Amino acid sequence: MTLNGILQIVLYLVALVLITKPLGLYMARVYQGQPVVIDRALRPVERIIYRLCGTSEDEEMDWKTYALALILFSVVGILFVYILQRLQGSLPLNPQGFGAITPDSAFNTSVSFVTNTNWQGYGGETTMSYLTQMVGLAVQNFASAASGMAVLVALIRAISRHTSQTIGNFWVDLTRSILYILLPISVLIALVLVSQGVIQNFNGYKDVALVQPTSYQVPVLDGNGSPVNDAGGLPKMQTVPVTTQTLPMGPVASQLAIKHLGTNGGGFFNTNSAHPFESPNALTDFLEILAETSIAAALTYTFGKMVGDSRQGWAIFAAMMIMLVVLIAGAYAAESQPNPRITALGVDAVASDVNPGGNMEGKEVRFGIARSALFSIGTTVTSSGAVDAMHDSFMPLGGLMPLFSMHLGETVLGGVGSGLYGMLAFAIVAVFVAGLMVGRTPEYLGKKIEAFDMKMVSIAILIMPCLMLVGMAIAVLANDNGTAGVANPGAHGFSEIMYAFTSAANNNGSAFAGISVNTPFYNLALGVVMLFGRFWFAVPILALAGSLARKKLVPAGAGTLPTHTPLFIAMLIGVIVIVGALSFIPVLALGPIVEHLILFP
Repeated sequence: MTLNGILQIVLYLVALVLITKPLGLYMARVYQGQPVVIDRALRPVERIIYRLCGTSEDEEMDWKTYALALILFSVVGILFVYILQRLQGSLPLNPQGFGAITPDSAFNTSVSFVTNTNWQGYGGETTMSYLTQMVGLAVQNFASAASGMAVLVALIRAISRHTSQTIGNFWVDLTRSILYILLPISVLIALVLVSQGVIQNFNGYKDVALVQPTSYQVPVLDGNGSPVNDAGGLPKMQTVPVTTQTLPMGPVASQLAIKHLGTNGGGFFNTNSAHPFESPNALTDFLEILAETSIAAALTYTFGKMVGDSRQGWAIFAAMMIMLVVLIAGAYAAESQPNPRITALGVDAVASDVNPGGNMEGKEVRFGIARSALFSIGTTVTSSGAVDAMHDSFMPLGGLMPLFSMHLGETVLGGVGSGLYGMLAFAIVAVFVAGLMVGRTPEYLGKKIEAFDMKMVSIAILIMPCLMLVGMAIAVLANDNGTAGVANPGAHGFSEIMYAFTSAANNNGSAFAGISVNTPFYNLALGVVMLFGRFWFAVPILALAGSLARKKLVPAGAGTLPTHTPLFIAMLIGVIVIVGALSFIPVLALGPIVEHLILFP
């Protein structure tokens, strides 16, 4: 660890804290229907959208209707993206002439983007046409993020109301999330990215001359395609010169902006944010990390304003930030030590300001260890899934940190919307535990927490570990289907399978890599896990919202647990860590922990 690296991380944390209040206040005004700066330009558009949808701002829904609208909207999105992929070979904006996507891959990708997971079993620049990238994937980046934000707003609205049968209007919340928040900020981010060199065009791919030509050898084949041997029985080889390289093009900046802002994470290119056309320099890398965490952080302040007590939002924010700092520090410390196996070979990277003798394997050399560690945690705590380094090449404990970030569930910032409603579910568990300790009916923000509420919270919290552990167990036992694509044997290969199902169940989308997942088994298995991980989490939250909205407001008494104090923050963190530890320590012990013990005996 170096002073330079620590300062980079501190700069990011300071920027995140500074942006939280103004952005959170702006979003609170949007969701409460109060005037904002861009009202004059966007209000007419908003009204037109409501007329087209056959709804109005004054029409509200109960939680069941709200959940049905969410599910139907998502199902239509899945079908649309699936059909678009299957037909892309005969559709326009396809300069490379890419053909139809296979049914299993199309299913996986459509589910992935609609559930805000953005898991990718394909290489974008070799698979998807520009039309599919824009009309299918980029549109769902907006829609899936806005869906999560809508569910959160419904829950906040329910907490702030009493004796109400409704929790808002899904179509209104969805529209405002896209029109007033995601779209204008994405335009600003895209303009900055283009100014720094991120490409945005509809050109065909370009062949350019290499500055330093190279070559490689291939076997000589006969007319039947069989290798030809020399007199000694060895295959004859021929040298193939390489003088050009094909550079992919496309409308990258527009998709990249919402990819990060909406915690989607799906890369236009296969190497994601490590690709120079997605992140040309340190400034764009910093902006992308900040973008993928900004809305998730700011929504805590939105929560405080909408429930009428900003301290509640700051308490949630403090709990998130404490865990975030610990995870970043753990990842940076783990990656700052060199790999002893590489050091023993005498080929370790030369120490420098960027690489002070740590583990540079799998890192983008433009960003170095500190920024790679920061990005890996930022992307896994927010359910973004974007990467600027290869997590598979991290040290065992370095790989454990992003894994455990996801194991904590949608709590440490989390996806836009889904992160905060996941954290509020744990907050309810914390007050429930506190109520058991003192023999008092638990309350949260003036609402009594009763049996039905705890059932819904339990379903929401337990669905992710159940999906991950069961799916992983099936994959490990599936032999040829589940383990054939694992590139590394032993503990590391176990971690690769664990990471894939953790990422899918948590709707994260980042990949440990090192495992071939574009197979019928993984495309179908991970697709099903992503579906249940999204909607078996969101629907119980909406049921909880409906229950809380109907409750009467209970005045705070002498036995009421304050939920804005350091004591509550500590209790909330403890509940999250204990649930994560109890659920996942056994499998972590079989993966990254045992790998660390093997590497450092």
